[in-house]
Order: sequence, then structure tokens, then C-alpha cells
Amino acid sequence: MVGTVAVIFVFLMGIGNFAMHKAVLESGHPLLGRMPWFVHMLGGRITLVTEFLVLLAAMLLVGNGWPAIVWAYLGYTALNIASAWLILTGRV
Repeated sequence: MVGTVAVIFVFLMGIGNFAMHKAVLESGHPLLGRMPWFVHMLGGRITLVTEFLVLLAAMLLVGNGWPAIVWAYLGYTALNIASAWLILTGRV
């Protein structure tokens, strides 16, 4: 039961990460233009694939008995929140 709740919690954080990532991609911030050429492949969707792979790995690890990954993914999400806030509010 605890494992299922942890997987659902990681999944919900992943939805938030995807939303923030998409908002940053659509913001047109000047930092996006300074990214390497491979980031711009497929209109930046390659970074969304990477985001998905991070989420998938976290969910698989949590589902297979690695509960500490929840804390690591929570830290990753907190960093995403901070960076998205800085970018979207124009503080960077």
C-alpha cells in the first residue's frame, strides 16, 4: 500500500514537472536560444522525452522498493519549481 502511494505521489510530481517544463519551453525566454543545437531538435520535445525518462525511472525504482527515490525526486521537483519560477518571472 505504501509503495502504491509513493508511486502515485511521484507520478503527480511528474505531472507538475511536465507542466513547468512546457511553460518554460513556450515562454520564449532568451536562455532557450542559447541551448545546444540538439535541444532544439523536434521543437524542444527531446527535453520532454528526457523528462519522461526521469519520471519513468523514478516510478520504476519506487515501485521496486527504493523509497528514498521519492525524496530525490522531490528535490528534483523543488529545483524545477525554483528554476521555472526564475525563468517565467523574468528574474533570470
